[in-house]
Amino acid sequence: MKYLELTIGAVLVNNFVLTRFLGICPFLGVSKRLDTALGMGGAVTVVMALASCITSVISNYLLSFSIGEKVIDLSFLQVLTFILVIAALVQLLEIMLQKLSPVLYRALGIYLPLITTNCAVLGAATINAESGRSVLDATIFGAFSGVGFALALVLFSSIREKLELAEPPKAFEGTPIALITAGILAMAFAGFAGLC
Repeated sequence: MKYLELTIGAVLVNNFVLTRFLGICPFLGVSKRLDTALGMGGAVTVVMALASCITSVISNYLLSFSIGEKVIDLSFLQVLTFILVIAALVQLLEIMLQKLSPVLYRALGIYLPLITTNCAVLGAATINAESGRSVLDATIFGAFSGVGFALALVLFSSIREKLELAEPPKAFEGTPIALITAGILAMAFAGFAGLC
């Protein structure tokens, strides 16, 4: 039951993009085409899961420890450490995508290295550390937060592809209709608030 609540909460109730409003830059930038949104959603999910696992280990076992009776507290290095872990993971993912899927690598463009500064990834790691979650719980939360990010991205890109065929009023063409659509989608996800 605990893990069901953790997963449903991460995907729907506390969706990083639509309820916490983190990770908006790639959400708006990569959501024009469904295939690109799927690639970015998968990349962010992998990075969030791995980053949550590694940063949880660091937070739980390395940033605060005891030597004899003396407690060493290095928690002031938490954000810096988390950013370094995330940057290393993104670099590794970028190299792998460049070799394994050059088309997706080119389609994601500048948004791929920007996962390093995606506040949703750092937010998941920080929330895990502040909650004191175990490594398993943190990894599950990170993975399903990434799934929630990918879900929001895929839903939004599907709607944006349909909007390309529509004829909104001139004042709403382009970015305005995208922002209005994102707002409506966020209101829809707010309806999940009572689930967990």
